[in-house]
Amino acid sequence: MARIKVRIQPEDFDPTVEIAALGAGRADIGGIVSFLGLCRDEGGRLAALELEHYPGMAEEEITRICEEAVSRWSLLGLTAIHRYGKIAPGGNIVFVAAAAGHRQPAFAAAEFVMDFLKSRAPFWKKEHGRDGNIGDWVEARDQDEQALMRWR
Repeated sequence: MARIKVRIQPEDFDPTVEIAALGAGRADIGGIVSFLGLCRDEGGRLAALELEHYPGMAEEEITRICEEAVSRWSLLGLTAIHRYGKIAPGGNIVFVAAAAGHRQPAFAAAEFVMDFLKSRAPFWKKEHGRDGNIGDWVEARDQDEQALMRWR
């Protein structure tokens, strides 16, 4: 049976701890694939990235995405963590780890979850510049929408 863990939080997280927890006590797991998304400095101009979400709806949507991944690839476990608040360059933003009996389903599921998180989870980003300027909310990118097409 697959364990799904979804967290949306302002606090940082430790990917090593999350991977260990995902595989704890499971001799049937053959591989865990993880992705860690970090805040970029955008060429040195970014002081922080502010992330907001729609509480309740964000957890529900990410859980739905994870449940779909588990059913598509018969995963043994899946963890998805997304932070909100102001995050400095180099800080952790998002973490996805998929556990399966073999590597291929884990790779596919982790990529699927990230593609859908980028495009479907209700998060909004605002850039805070090193020069003190606060930008508008960042628009979704066409390439993120295009990435979803392969999963249909």
